[in-house]
Amino acid sequence: MSYRTEEVAYVQPAQAAASAQAAQATQQRSTAEYRALDAAHHIHPFSDMGALNRTGSRVIVKAQGVYLWDSDGNKVIDGMAGLWCVNVGYGRKELADAAYRQMMELPYYNTFFKTTHPPVIELSALLAELAPEPFNHFFYCNSGSEGNDTVLRIVHHYWATQGKHAKKFVISRKNGYHGSTIAGGTLGGMGYMHEQMPSKVENIVHIDQPYFFGEAQGNLTPEEFALARAQQLEAKILEIGADNVAAFIGEPFQGAGGVIFPASTYWPEIQRICRKYDILLVADEVIGGFGRTGEWFAHQYFGFEPDLITLAKGLTSGYIPMGAVGLHDRVAKAIIENGDFNHGLTYSGHPVAAAVAVANLKLLRDEKIVERVKTDTGPYFQKKLRDTLGNHPIIGEIAGAGLVAGLQLAQDPKTRKRFANGGDVGTICRDFCFNGNLVMRATGDRMLLSPPLVINKLEIDEIVSKAKKAIDATAQQLGIS
Repeated sequence: MSYRTEEVAYVQPAQAAASAQAAQATQQRSTAEYRALDAAHHIHPFSDMGALNRTGSRVIVKAQGVYLWDSDGNKVIDGMAGLWCVNVGYGRKELADAAYRQMMELPYYNTFFKTTHPPVIELSALLAELAPEPFNHFFYCNSGSEGNDTVLRIVHHYWATQGKHAKKFVISRKNGYHGSTIAGGTLGGMGYMHEQMPSKVENIVHIDQPYFFGEAQGNLTPEEFALARAQQLEAKILEIGADNVAAFIGEPFQGAGGVIFPASTYWPEIQRICRKYDILLVADEVIGGFGRTGEWFAHQYFGFEPDLITLAKGLTSGYIPMGAVGLHDRVAKAIIENGDFNHGLTYSGHPVAAAVAVANLKLLRDEKIVERVKTDTGPYFQKKLRDTLGNHPIIGEIAGAGLVAGLQLAQDPKTRKRFANGGDVGTICRDFCFNGNLVMRATGDRMLLSPPLVINKLEIDEIVSKAKKAIDATAQQLGIS
């Protein structure tokens, strides 16, 4: 019996019929019609459109809790919370009601013309309560990409207010991800993106990532390796000249780069170096923020103190687009006291987005969802993964905390030997997952999980069980047992 057949047999006929009825109730066209229209008019992000159009997109029509339904009635467990964002799960009426009420009261107004409105005021005050004490001011945008563009503007304006106009260079990391705008894509260190951006932003340079499994050589321990990678920052600062370096930006853990968690020696050394040379430290919290690691912000999990934080995704649980930048008091003070800050967007602080963000953050706070991730479901998820897959013949590493994990596919886990065609192996595994009604993302040869924070233990069991089936099937196809 094939892997696909086993997965289909798992769904009982009555359950399948109910799922099909639920899906049909929300769709207006057949799957074939949707696919044809999609292929005719829609360009997907990060996709080979020729290949996708030949096979046809999977049409998602409904969602509830941690589950999705496609147009054929298949029930899929979402192991990625959309794109790392649906923290409170799908179908929360509180967020829909907040959006509706605000649309009826004040659907839109800008904050350019010496104006403001209650939703953005309430959101800013609530974020100041939830964020660490030095963060009391927030600038709003529409996404994490725009947030990191905003970070660049704030960094450069801050140093100009200090009379240090030469501080223009920003240091980032290879295989880091900071968005898809030209500035965000340049900040990120992903070569395949840079190849399609000949107009990259100037004065952005990169150091190596703290990816122990894939890049450590010799007999270094994870802690020694992480320390050495952090010290590359100091070497790069000295190469450029400290008077020319404005900031270092990094994700507390690399998300799209493969859920890479540096050892405990990494971030304290990065912070020490930034403080030594008077360089702003920026934490990209777009994925890590709002409970993913079991702390409200991932930099709290790693124990460092940034000067700026980029926020998005979990800010609204993905129900409506919104991003933000949090400013440490000393940075905010310089911006506030030194005239115009010439940056803004039509939808900065959009009232409907702000209202949804307030409702979302109150759910995370009042239902103690973040605390549950830290003390209950997060530890259970991490243990379940390690107990189930820790000795698997093609799993070399399980990294993560809370409700985020990266599973390293490896030809020989004991010697950290990776597959020569690791990207192809990851794609094979991803397709087994998707055919088995589990969303688990592949980034090269690492399989990523980041389920909604409201997931329960039975649903965690389902994710891990389906992940194991997919990884088993991958190993079988590769001839490894």
